[in-house]
Amino acid sequence: MRPGFGGAAIPVGIDVQVESIDSISEVNMDFTMTLYLRHYWKDERLAFPSRNNQSRTFDARLVKKIWVPDVFFVHSKRSFIHDTTMENIMLRVYPDGNILYSVRITVTALCSMDFSSFPLDTQNCSLELESYAYNENDLMLYWKNGNDSLRTDEIVLSQFFIEEFHPSNGLAFYSSTGWYNRLYINFILRRHIFFFMLQTYFPTMLMVVLSWVSFWIDRRAVPARVSLGITTVLTMSTIITGVSSSMPQVSYVKAVDIYLWTSFLFVFLSVIEYAAVNYCTTLEEMRKMKRGKLPSTFNASQAMAFDGCFHDNDIELTPLPRLVPTLNSDPLGTPSQNTEVPPTEGTRLRRQRSVRENVDLLLSNSYMIDSYSRLAFPISYLLFNTIYWSLYS
Repeated sequence: MRPGFGGAAIPVGIDVQVESIDSISEVNMDFTMTLYLRHYWKDERLAFPSRNNQSRTFDARLVKKIWVPDVFFVHSKRSFIHDTTMENIMLRVYPDGNILYSVRITVTALCSMDFSSFPLDTQNCSLELESYAYNENDLMLYWKNGNDSLRTDEIVLSQFFIEEFHPSNGLAFYSSTGWYNRLYINFILRRHIFFFMLQTYFPTMLMVVLSWVSFWIDRRAVPARVSLGITTVLTMSTIITGVSSSMPQVSYVKAVDIYLWTSFLFVFLSVIEYAAVNYCTTLEEMRKMKRGKLPSTFNASQAMAFDGCFHDNDIELTPLPRLVPTLNSDPLGTPSQNTEVPPTEGTRLRRQRSVRENVDLLLSNSYMIDSYSRLAFPISYLLFNTIYWSLYS
């Protein structure tokens, strides 16, 4: 039976010293913490006379024979009291009846994480303490020394940097039993980005840049360009699968998903770009054969020249006819009698091409697709990276 049964609520002070944060799991959305949990209250039934006012210290055997607060961890999955070499429980009784009850506990508790900005995210986790049986009318939990009630050892985590540790308190309501005092151990975790830069972002960037190499390979080198495109696509798929396997199956898009799938799109478009180049090259050669520019014995596999260069055998040069001035025999004749010189062959009038003409020009000169891609792809990817890191950094 609690001290002062039937009277006012007994105040129980709490202070915590966090020894370590053993693990943080994104897949299970939980964390494991080892801490020293100390309770302070007064039970006049345990007061004893003392001439030198010295306290008496006991082990776990006496704890089972007296009343102690029934504090538990809300949202905990697993917890245990250390028992090597004996149970890590200490009970100290002072002559005036004040009691210090300390236990060393390892607890695994739930942490609701938001991965919208993963791996550039910051997580807010908390460990909650509450009396299981006694509501606020019987037991009042409070931090014994205010904000100084929470102390931590030097904690170093592999993937996180601990930005802040602070205590807080509140009330929890249960419809069947009423209101309960609840204490919170809050801590803010900021993820280290360097690990993910080495394991995810840098390999992804290299795969995207590697896919651009095909723009400098001859358009008729089908095995080389197809093999390079398929290799980069499969490598990107492996990276995406590896990241997804280490993350919980959430129903929203994460920051790393945006980067990986956009990079995958760039790699995939480089393969589609070569498909377009190869198709246009085939059409171009078929048109040349129909116009007689290519001999019927033409073998495309022998034409392995770098694109973007004009060659003599690809361009038909027709000399322009020489212009001979003609004089009118009757210089005083009427304008209607003047002989108008028609435009000779080879004369070109400059005008702005329509969209259809530009498309036809691109189809008839397929090497231009590679030339434009050498600029369009890097500029677009650089713009994407600028926007991405500006939003999430």
